[in-house]
Amino acid sequence: MVQKDIVSSALVKIYQYEKLGRTMVELKPVSNLLKEILKIMNEEGYIGTFQEVEDGRGNYLKLNLLGKLNKCGSIKPRFSIKLEDFTKKEQRYLPARGFGVLILSTPMGIMTHKKAVEQKTGGSLLAYCY
Repeated sequence: MVQKDIVSSALVKIYQYEKLGRTMVELKPVSNLLKEILKIMNEEGYIGTFQEVEDGRGNYLKLNLLGKLNKCGSIKPRFSIKLEDFTKKEQRYLPARGFGVLILSTPMGIMTHKKAVEQKTGGSLLAYCY
């Protein structure tokens, strides 16, 4: 089976396991983009720690769930977004202003929309979580 979008399938699996009340999920395959998104979700307090496990067949991630995630998902297509358009996209993907985060890829790296506003930069939308 060939997966076309690693980030989307991983976020769907995290969301499903969270709703089932599980405390751990294993994600395979792994990409650097997925690890950066998970790192941001960890810093924001939506998921617990994760570690990469080498099994000799393409590594996988063991991720601890905290039960604090309401919804997460990938944004397709990856819209380009300017600094002044953040409020429109917040209204579209997040339930309330200041509740949750948009994760985006900027020229300065992968970050939340809050950090992008502080750095005064735009980018491409990757995912959301709240």
